[in-house]
Amino acid sequence: MSNNGSIIPNHIAIIMDGNRRWARARGLNILDGHQKVADDVLEPLIEHGAKLGVAYMTFWAWSTENWAREIYEVNGIMQLFRHVIQKRWKRLHEKGVRIRVIGNIEKFPNDIRDALEKVIDQTKNNKTITAIFALNYGGRDEILRAISRLHGERKVTEEQFTQHLDTAGIPDPELIVRPGGEKRLSGFLLWQSEYSELIFVDWYMPDFTPTRLDEVIAEYQMRQRRFGR
Repeated sequence: MSNNGSIIPNHIAIIMDGNRRWARARGLNILDGHQKVADDVLEPLIEHGAKLGVAYMTFWAWSTENWAREIYEVNGIMQLFRHVIQKRWKRLHEKGVRIRVIGNIEKFPNDIRDALEKVIDQTKNNKTITAIFALNYGGRDEILRAISRLHGERKVTEEQFTQHLDTAGIPDPELIVRPGGEKRLSGFLLWQSEYSELIFVDWYMPDFTPTRLDEVIAEYQMRQRRFGR
């Protein structure tokens, strides 16, 4: 049994939920909730995480199911991705943040794919913190793609399988946080979340401040991690 005490989690993963409900509650356009997170939430969280000693932060920004939303919202999100990659991720690069992407990005427009690949390459040697964005990501989809890469192997070990996941080389998250009041993972990091501590909160992603990051880490530190023992 492990007592976390004052331990800072090495990897924090966040299911970014509640953007649309946050906007509706304020009489705003639903895209305003997404814009709020892109412009005012992500960079402060990443900076604060790095300051605390967090090495990896993963943000689930777009799921394999999100393509089924209204075309207006999908197109708006694609434009927002362009803005984030060109403006916000440039700032993260200047601050020494390494950017990685998990998920199947083949479904994105060519210009977004090219921009993603460019920023991943540009930031690959940065050391401050690794920010991982889950884009067109679904846990089952990831596992199926890993199995496809392993096709032909007669016996597969857990270690071999892990190396074919999108997260190869990234440690499993010790802590997964989901804002928005829902108490489920919805397929997020199905393989990697085996022993993650889960924290579900009622406030929405646009309200995720550095102070609230401190609060969820404090709750994590109160947990007893048993790892099945």
